[in-house]
Amino acid sequence: MSAVKKIAVLTSGGDSQGMNAAVRAVVRSALFRGLEVYGVQRGYQGLLNEDLRQMDLRSVGDIIQRGGTILQTARCKEFLTPEGQQRGAEVLRKNGIDGLVVIGGDGSYQGANKLSKLGIKTMGLPGTIDNDIPFTDFTIGFDTAVSIVVDAINKLRDTMTSHERSSVVEVMGRHCGDIALYAGLASGAESILVPEVPFDIKEISSRMKENFQNGKRHSIVIVAEGAGKGEDISREITEYSGIEPRVTVLGHIQRGGTPTHNDRILASRLGDFAVQKLTEGDSAKGCGIIKGELVTTDIDKVVSTKKGFDMDLYNLAIRLAQ
Repeated sequence: MSAVKKIAVLTSGGDSQGMNAAVRAVVRSALFRGLEVYGVQRGYQGLLNEDLRQMDLRSVGDIIQRGGTILQTARCKEFLTPEGQQRGAEVLRKNGIDGLVVIGGDGSYQGANKLSKLGIKTMGLPGTIDNDIPFTDFTIGFDTAVSIVVDAINKLRDTMTSHERSSVVEVMGRHCGDIALYAGLASGAESILVPEVPFDIKEISSRMKENFQNGKRHSIVIVAEGAGKGEDISREITEYSGIEPRVTVLGHIQRGGTPTHNDRILASRLGDFAVQKLTEGDSAKGCGIIKGELVTTDIDKVVSTKKGFDMDLYNLAIRLAQ
């Protein structure tokens, strides 16, 4: 017998490419297993507003390739309070929903954790471009965001080379520098600035000046927003080297667009996995992928752990940027 009969799915926090693929997987996996499934509109705010609708196969047709989230997402200050969390649990119980799949980042996981402690069976799926959720190698949307940044840098490199100029590219990543790291390595950026690793702007400026003196025709510096603002970095480079880099802030275009096949597959696998675990009676877990294998980790542990930074990959980028 299934441990649950009726589940709901919501997307919360910042949107990421592949959320729709994950919603699709949750809905169709649940229906395949004979469960009723409901979509919660606008995240935890929609939950408190009882904005739920029953989903069928057609509800998630033609969405696997779409960015954003058909369920929409919103911030909800009320849900940060014990009263809001209690109300959320009451809404789910009132509607006979005994399982909830939450797709989002750290704040979304925090909400799922609170609901689990109020007796709601929950599963968290890592939907965030930042790749900052621990106990999973990759989050849904990260691969697409990196691809967008790499494509932008490819275009910038063409024009920078033509004009023999430098470019500072600011990318998302307030607390986690993975987008900058992976995109920087993949695009051959000369310097990668991330919040996890201290850097010396004087040394970076000196190296850029020396490279130009030795015949280099362009230079790309990629900076995660948590390591500094692109305009400030450019200003300091000009001060120490005389070089005036152009600044490009990629901003929210990193969250949009068609998800890559990697994100679609990851989202599909994780969505189905979450439903499977709920039907097996599991709860209060974060789902992830480690070395290609799907895993669950206690959500308490997930929300209380900071994801480690891959220094081996960072050092590789440094070695190859000479």
